[in-house]
Amino acid sequence: MKNTKKKRLSAYLDPDVMNALADYSALRNVSLSLIAEAAIASFLSPDAEERKEAAITRRLDQIDRRVQRVERDVGIAIETLALFVRFWLNSTPALPESAQAEARAKGLQRYDSFVDALGRRLSKGPKLRQEIAEDVPPAPPADTDDSPAR
Repeated sequence: MKNTKKKRLSAYLDPDVMNALADYSALRNVSLSLIAEAAIASFLSPDAEERKEAAITRRLDQIDRRVQRVERDVGIAIETLALFVRFWLNSTPALPESAQAEARAKGLQRYDSFVDALGRRLSKGPKLRQEIAEDVPPAPPADTDDSPAR
C-alpha cells in the first residue's frame, strides 16, 4: 500500500497573491492547500507545456489567416487601382489649356462626391472584398496587354 500521508510545504507569497488565493478559496469553498497543490501539479505537468504550445499554435494560425486576408485585400486594392488608372489614362484625352481651370473645379466637386459616397459605403454597405469570391482561381492570361478595349 502506498504511503498517502502528505508532506508539509511552507511557502512565502506576495500579499496580493495570497489575497487572490484566499478570495478564490472562499469563492470555491475549498482549502488553500488544495488550490496550491492543484496549481503546483498543473505547473509541473508535462501536459501544461503541450497545452500552452497548442494554444500558441492556434493563435498563430489565426494570425496567419488574418495576415493572408490582409495580403489578399491589399492585392485586390492595388490591382483595382492599377486597372482603373490604366483605363482612365487610355480613355481620357488631354484637355486644352482654356478648359483646364473649369475641369479642375469640376474635378474637386466630383472628388468630394466620391469621398462622401466612399464614406457611406464603408459605414454600411458590403465591402468590395466581400463581393469577390475567395475560391475563384486566377484566369489564365489571354494576352500580355491588360488595357481595356476601346
